[in-house]
Amino acid sequence: GPEEMVAKVPVMRERSHSRETFIHIRGNFLDHGEQVFPGAPEFFQVPESFPIRNRLEFARWLVSGKNPLVARVVVNRFWQNYFGHGLVRTPDDYGAHGTPPTHPLLLDWLATEFVESGWDMKRIHRLIVTSATYRQSSVTRPEHLEIDPVNLYHARAPRFRMMGEFVRDNALAISGLLKRDFGGAGVKPYQPPGLWVEVSLSGGRKFIRDKGEKLYRRSMYTYWKRSAPQPALMAFDTPSREVCVLQRQRTNTPMQALVTLNDDQFVEAARHFARRILNSGEKTFPDKLNFAFEWATGRPADQLRIDVLKEFYDEQSKVFKDDPKRADELLSVGESPRDEKLDPYDHAAWTLLASIILNLDETLNRE
Repeated sequence: GPEEMVAKVPVMRERSHSRETFIHIRGNFLDHGEQVFPGAPEFFQVPESFPIRNRLEFARWLVSGKNPLVARVVVNRFWQNYFGHGLVRTPDDYGAHGTPPTHPLLLDWLATEFVESGWDMKRIHRLIVTSATYRQSSVTRPEHLEIDPVNLYHARAPRFRMMGEFVRDNALAISGLLKRDFGGAGVKPYQPPGLWVEVSLSGGRKFIRDKGEKLYRRSMYTYWKRSAPQPALMAFDTPSREVCVLQRQRTNTPMQALVTLNDDQFVEAARHFARRILNSGEKTFPDKLNFAFEWATGRPADQLRIDVLKEFYDEQSKVFKDDPKRADELLSVGESPRDEKLDPYDHAAWTLLASIILNLDETLNRE
């Protein structure tokens, strides 16, 4: 019946009669000292209008705006996402052992704006990304390196690689494959065959890849097993989710290039990006390349890139014409149908160019 279709979620609730709690003398739970009651430490200066006797009252106080910490912690996380590090560089420690904020008044102001806006996250995100600080160039001048080498004070824009989910979503968005729908069940995109068997998950739990539009949903909807996480995302430092992670590592390894150059999802994205380039209406090679670079990086290609990639294009076009089977194999990667109207040799050569562009630092990094 309908009741069986409703997902059941366990919830916590308070006991009808609170359990008596005592201080344990020298940590011995059999040796009771003074009885203690729920409450907040005095240094928080909780007003009498917010008695804290249970979890619900504690939660209400946390987001009341009277608590000095929550709004600061949240806006610091937002700042960290956009700039690579927070105004407080130790997101796991706001106490005396943590790093003090580099811009305490800015942190206070953002926190106050957040609370007074009714905890409007979209407004704070917009405030940050439309700021002059965020819209600076990331070009580093000699005086920056001398005075502020790690960019503590934001005299220039930060430069760092996008998170793993964003790397995949960015490639799908540039190619035109990304499905932007909100909500719904998790999906199973491409992953190496036999992965679940390797980690002993084969017994009755065979991995069956999804088909159609489900393959191109945003990475946040990827079906996730902690014992067998999605390898393409893990290569880009996506946490395995056993524990909460406040700040991700950012590493650079050869494995990452193997993912963006060879993984089915990225090769298919490159194929569709090439299709988008060839259907753009641009006639000359430089115009097509500029179209591609503007989609991927926000700016046209310089002369060096045009010269190098034109030489590569001419070389690969000849390779595909000499061996048509290689072009056919490349254009068959991924489930989505190929565009039969396009010249296969031209399409294959541009697929390799598109793959190079999607793999460039200027595409994978926030600059």
